[in-house]
Amino acid sequence: MLNVISEQAGFVVAEIGAFLDTQARCLSELYAYDIPIKGDPQEALALARNVAGSIAADINVVATTRRRKTLLVSDMESTIIACECLDELADFAGIKPQIAAITERAMRGEIEFAAALRERLGLLKGLPLEALERVWRERVRLIPGAKALVATMKANGARTLLVSGGFTFFTARVAEAAGFDDHQSNVLLDDGKTLTGEVREPILGREAKLQALERALEQYGLHAEDTLAVGDGANDLAMIKRARQSGGLGVAYHAKPVVAAAAGASIAHNDLKAVLYLQGYREEEIVGG
Repeated sequence: MLNVISEQAGFVVAEIGAFLDTQARCLSELYAYDIPIKGDPQEALALARNVAGSIAADINVVATTRRRKTLLVSDMESTIIACECLDELADFAGIKPQIAAITERAMRGEIEFAAALRERLGLLKGLPLEALERVWRERVRLIPGAKALVATMKANGARTLLVSGGFTFFTARVAEAAGFDDHQSNVLLDDGKTLTGEVREPILGREAKLQALERALEQYGLHAEDTLAVGDGANDLAMIKRARQSGGLGVAYHAKPVVAAAAGASIAHNDLKAVLYLQGYREEEIVGG
C-alpha cells in the first residue's frame, strides 16, 4: 500500500492513480490517502515520488497487515518537542553555537553519543539550576500532532514510551504533557545550586533505547511486529531498525540523512499526525484532532 500525505495530496494522488491504474482510499480529505499497489512496491514508490516531483509530499510503502501498532517508542527532542534541550541550556550559558555544533554532529552519527554528551555537559558546569526551569517554561513546545498521536494510539490499546538521550527533568514533564505512559532518559547531576557538568552513569544512548523497546515488548506481552519506533537522530537508529526488521514500523521524523536511509518510512514535510495516517487511521478516528 502507498500512503500519501501532503497539503497538495489531491493533485498528487490523482496523478499517481492515473499512472498506477488504481483507486485511492481517503484518510483525510485532500490531505492523506492510501493507494493500493499493483506489482512491485518499490517500483510503485519510485514512480509515485517521481510523479510528486518537487511537491512537499510524504510518500511511503506501508504494510496492510497488523498496521495499527500497539507499542509506540518515541524519541523526544526534535521529535515530540521542537528543540534540543541541551542546546537551549547552552543558550542561557552564552555558548549555544558551540554546543549546537556538537549536537548536530552526534545526531548525524559523526561522533559517539556518550562522548559528545560528556563534552557538552562539561561546558555547562556551573550553570544555575534555574536555567532548567526556564528552558522548560520558555523553550519547550510540543510538536503539532504529538498529543493526537499518543492519545489516538492509547485509545486503541497501545502502550506509549518516551525514550531520550536527554534528561529526566524534561522527559518527565514532556511525557506528562503529551500523555505518554512512561519515560526514560539520563539524570543530570548538580550540587543543589548549579550543574556539576556531569551525568549519572551509565549514559543512556542508542543501545538503551533499543533495550527499552525490548523490555516493553516483554513487559506487555507484545509482538515485535506491533512496534512503532520514531525518531530523528543517529541515537534512534537501533530501535528504528529493530522495529523495521521485525515487521513493525520504523519512522524517520524530519530526520538526519543516516536515519532516513535506515527507516522503513520517512516523514519530512508533515507533523506527527502523519504517523497516524501511516497506520491507516482516518481523520475522524484521531483523538483530539
